[in-house]
Amino acid sequence: MIGDEKSEAAKKAEATQAARAGIWLGIAAIVMAFAALTSAIIVRQGSDPDWQHVQLPGMVYFNTVVILLSSLTLEMARRKPGEAPESGLRWLQATLSLGMLFVLGQAFAWWQLAGRGVFLASNPSSSFFYVLTGIHGLHLVGGIVALAYVVARLAGKARVVSGSLFEAVTIYWHFMGGLWVYLLIVIRTRL
Repeated sequence: MIGDEKSEAAKKAEATQAARAGIWLGIAAIVMAFAALTSAIIVRQGSDPDWQHVQLPGMVYFNTVVILLSSLTLEMARRKPGEAPESGLRWLQATLSLGMLFVLGQAFAWWQLAGRGVFLASNPSSSFFYVLTGIHGLHLVGGIVALAYVVARLAGKARVVSGSLFEAVTIYWHFMGGLWVYLLIVIRTRL
């Protein structure tokens, strides 16, 4: 019996380590992609003395608040599950809702830009804005799908929110929030 418990604990430790390694490998690839895009922005800005930044719609700043709040609600899910089994699930559902609100808000920001006549091919600055925010949005949708999977698994069970999958989703989600702040700085600053 004790041997079975150790093997079960060892299996959980291996699964957690594999999830961590996998998510960090994925994050490293995303960092490299966005570093390459940042480098391209620097080169493009340097070759065009008339570079004009796109005036960002206010929705972009609202989205920043939303994504930062979603990290807070995710942390609440991670840190307070012991108070009541349903507590962690409610915080996860709030995080999921905020993530979807962010994506809808980004679509609205694009709509606002299009209404001002700023499109993907309008100028280099707008092209980078659409590409950077679009790629970030696609990655965030991946996080929403993973988060929805965790919520669905926990919805019918009175379990504490934990485990290797939840840990990987948490790391990824916080990274996406930090990446958004970085992108906002890159988009707003002449590098």
